[in-house]
Parts: sequence; structure tokens; C-alpha cells
Amino acid sequence: MGLLTILKKMRQKEKEVRILMLGLDNAGKTTIVKKFNGEDIDKISPTLGFNIKTLEHRGFKLNVWDVGGQKSLRSYWRNYFESTDGLVWVVDSADRRRLDDCRTELHALLQEERLAGASLLVFANKQDLPGALSARELKEILQLDEIKTHHWIIQSCSAVKGDKLLEGVDWVVTDIASRIFTMD
Repeated sequence: MGLLTILKKMRQKEKEVRILMLGLDNAGKTTIVKKFNGEDIDKISPTLGFNIKTLEHRGFKLNVWDVGGQKSLRSYWRNYFESTDGLVWVVDSADRRRLDDCRTELHALLQEERLAGASLLVFANKQDLPGALSARELKEILQLDEIKTHHWIIQSCSAVKGDKLLEGVDWVVTDIASRIFTMD
């Protein structure tokens, strides 16, 4: 029995996964985590550093690392890559002027060796706002079809309303589980 098999079996017993939530500032990362966890979202301020939330979902323990997205903090993102099972990239679908920056940052992340193999969920957030681009439009702008190194999906959502958050988290948990946890 190889080391990888032993580690997989250990993790299966724990059913614990590490999810890294990134995106540009004001994309809605913290709002998504709080809304999914049933917390109040009335007073959310920019994340200066990171927050860690442990959530239970479908028998899994999700350790969600919500990291600030301000330009001055992005160089620190690499400090959080280790042991990441799933990457959740949050996009403000209504902020058209920053989509080029959003695409550049996402594609740079996907080159990182320590994120190799991580499942990628792209949340096309703020679908409740007027002028928000659809998931299909964002898929094109972000050039998601060019991603061949990760399993990925784009899910439209509204963090404020809670719309489609469950579908996105379900997909990422299922994708991670199919790769990491052996079935007995």
C-alpha cells in the first residue's frame, strides 16, 4: 500500500476538505461564506487578511479559507495554496471594467503547482444586479474553455439572496470527493 493510498484512506475517515476562496476585492467571497453558513450579511467589511470557516455539508467537514482580494494582498495568496482541494473563484458579474484583471489573476493562479489538481468552482456572483453578465458570457470573457489542468464549472449565483450557492458547493464537494476519497 503506497503512501498516497494511506493518506487517502486517512482523509476518507475524516472526510475533511480544504477550500480556498479567492477573487478580486468586492466580489462577494465573505458574503457567500456567511450566507451559506446562515450568518447575518448586513454588516460585511473588506477582508484584510483571511477568515477560516469550518462548515459541515453532506457529511464533509469543509475548511473554507476566505482570503482578501485587494491588489495589495494578492501577492500573499500563495501562502494559502498548500493542501488545497478546491478553489472557489468569485467574480462580480456586474463589474465589467475589472474582468480583464479577473481573468489574468485566475489564469495566473491555475499555473501554481501547489494548486494542481484542485477542483475549480467559478461563482458568477451578483446575478441579482442590473447589467450583470451571464455565466455563459463570463465563461467566454474569462476564457474558461482554455482550462485543461483542472476540473471546473461556472455557476451563476447571488450571495445576497443565496441563489445557487448550494448547487455550486455541491458540485465542488462531489468533484473533490471523487478524486480524493476512495470508495469502499
